[in-house]
Amino acid sequence: MTTDKSATPPAKTSAPADTPPVGNPEAAEGAATVVDPRLLIREQGFAGYVTEFKRKISGGDLGSIPVVVGLAIIAIVFQSMNSEFLSAKNISDIATTMVATGMMAVGIIFVLLLGEIDLSVGSVSGVSGALVAVLSVTQGMNEWLAIVVAIVSGAVIGAIHGFFFARIGAPAFAVTLAGLLFWLGFMLQLLGDSGTINLDGDGVVGQLTTYYFTDVAAAYGLAAISVIGYFAAAFLDTRRREAAGIPARPIADIVLRTAVLAVFAFAAAYMFNQYRGLPLALVLFLIVLVGTDFLLRRTAYGRKIFALGGSVEASRRAGINVTAIRISVFSIAGTFAAIGGLFWASKIAAANQGSGTGDLLMNVIAAAVIGGTSLFGGRGRTWNALLGVMVIVSIQYGLSLEGIATPIQYMITGGVLLATVVIDSVTRKTQKTAGRA
Repeated sequence: MTTDKSATPPAKTSAPADTPPVGNPEAAEGAATVVDPRLLIREQGFAGYVTEFKRKISGGDLGSIPVVVGLAIIAIVFQSMNSEFLSAKNISDIATTMVATGMMAVGIIFVLLLGEIDLSVGSVSGVSGALVAVLSVTQGMNEWLAIVVAIVSGAVIGAIHGFFFARIGAPAFAVTLAGLLFWLGFMLQLLGDSGTINLDGDGVVGQLTTYYFTDVAAAYGLAAISVIGYFAAAFLDTRRREAAGIPARPIADIVLRTAVLAVFAFAAAYMFNQYRGLPLALVLFLIVLVGTDFLLRRTAYGRKIFALGGSVEASRRAGINVTAIRISVFSIAGTFAAIGGLFWASKIAAANQGSGTGDLLMNVIAAAVIGGTSLFGGRGRTWNALLGVMVIVSIQYGLSLEGIATPIQYMITGGVLLATVVIDSVTRKTQKTAGRA
């Protein structure tokens, strides 16, 4: 199809830095000047941190500050109520339990970056667990092969949803709502009259949430690898920027950030070693977070996803295959829903009629949003899944230690989600006012 070049708007020429902006002068005067933080830190040292922090706050760029503060408050409040909250056992249990929801939240983040939603992930996770149980237990298929079939099925299901949304033009909300119902029925059909199929606790799926690296070197080794890897990546990025003649983060700043990471990483490793060791589930989750973060921030594919979340029409004019990207994103969401389903099946050592139902869908979406991913598209990182799910599971475990009823847990989690959405909305308005949206 040929493009009508006469319909293409003329390219904008850059105005000199001292040229007054055209348009509303009052809005322009109130706009915050975007300054590269690396320049501030390099030129002003510690004062540069303070200046950049004030600029971000005034511009509505809160980042992960609210959720980090929230986690600190949760830890302080529940520890003051029950000394077992920050015990090694409780922290290990939280780390293991949060992985299933966290894996699914990673997939939801991809969809949210487009400004869309996927309501089917809970049911897809249930189908994944049911497929593994039926194929490996009932039909006698090799468990590894059954796992591959389940994960591929999740990817295909997601691609089907993406096709109806991207190619046919049906709203994602309606398509995935239909998927929620259809795949729930499909899962029940798979499980049959018994409704429950028990899994081998010593099998591959069974050990996803029960296997621990008991050697203390495992936890400390992972902490060391994380710290060294972060420093190496940041250092090499700085060297590349300096070679290209663009602003680069000072070495002192990298060292400071690495030191903070080291404190948290080795503290977590110490706590895990006080109980059963490093959970396999957490290791797999961290690998997924690193990989997906690289995909989104360091590849052309990831930049296309962010571009689509910013403006579909602008992305189309830039030559991005909007349909293909949308279908692939929903396929990714289905894949991680299936992976999350395997972890849930491992947690209960079975596939049953309750798999993927209840509050799971809401917790998955809440984890992504609470962690810092915008519901309006174009802003978020897969690491938000880790922060958000830590908040949700920590609240659940803290309330359970106090014997607080499930209805109260729902209400508190809903309140936290509402507060997060309000913060997100206010942040967007502040950024528009500051001229940064």
